[in-house]
Amino acid sequence: MGFKIAVAGATGNVGREMLNILEERGFPADEIVPLASRRSVGTEVSYGDRTLKVKALDNYDFSDTDICLMSAGGNVSKEFSPRIGRQGCVVIDNSSAWRYDAEVPLIVPEVNPNAVDGFTKKNIIANPNCSTAQLVVALKPLHDAAGIKRVVVATYQSVSGAGKEGMDELFEQTRAVFVADPVEAKKFTKRIAFNVIPHCDVFMEDGSTKEEWKMVAEIKKMVDPKIKLTATCVRVPVFIGHSEAVNVEFERPITAEEAREILREAPGCLVVDKHEDGGYVTPLESAGEDATYISRIREDVTIENGLSMWVVADNLRKGAALNAVQIAELLIARGLITPKKQAA
Repeated sequence: MGFKIAVAGATGNVGREMLNILEERGFPADEIVPLASRRSVGTEVSYGDRTLKVKALDNYDFSDTDICLMSAGGNVSKEFSPRIGRQGCVVIDNSSAWRYDAEVPLIVPEVNPNAVDGFTKKNIIANPNCSTAQLVVALKPLHDAAGIKRVVVATYQSVSGAGKEGMDELFEQTRAVFVADPVEAKKFTKRIAFNVIPHCDVFMEDGSTKEEWKMVAEIKKMVDPKIKLTATCVRVPVFIGHSEAVNVEFERPITAEEAREILREAPGCLVVDKHEDGGYVTPLESAGEDATYISRIREDVTIENGLSMWVVADNLRKGAALNAVQIAELLIARGLITPKKQAA
């Protein structure tokens, strides 16, 4: 007997990717139910070679559903996730609504799988921010080996991180530039076509953006509260794939070659690091792939025990949909959840 899985926000970029990944990985589901707002009811979405019709989230009965992959936004999650959890359905939430709740585990399966056991307090598990997810996959094995003191990261984040509206805006603005039409900024604060914008999410009192704050808070919760991190998050005119220039200061000595060997053996990591033209990964190659790619690993001689590296991943997959599905797989592998129909 397989599981019954609901995907909330099934018509969005991440929701559709969740459906793709569930099918690709042969997830043990007997039934998949796509959910969205009332205005999307009846919309058709693909699940493998099947077409599924979207149902309304607000009146759906979760009492016989095992897992809800929630990608409908923070406000929707705050309203619906607790009541879904109370119906005995485990919510794996992709928004920021529950990441900083002490009673909700924040999980990247390659990084902190043991923390998933705490999900029973609210029946909610949080997915980290997309830029954090790929970063911690690369940092955790190095932290285990040499102890990370401080991280300085600059992100190069694709427009898909801002949803379909962000992707549409890049496309429309690029076309407008080529045909000499007026370029209009709607989703982003400035023109994104042929430009970069050092502003992701809202500004906070200290001058950082919330996207930058998220990276600090999430790495402390998932990896080690003692790690210091500073980030500058930048939106770039790329459709899919987040890139990060990462500088790390360690407590103990570690060479670039040692780091390469550690990362080659680490789960979820793929090292592509040749000192030649094209011997590195860009977001273009990462799109549609599951791995977190690490390139340009080198020693930083300006500090003691320092390394620099380049980290790239598909933000819709490892940064969101794939990580959520991997969490669901983790629950099953650990025997923390069984199908309700079978239990009945």
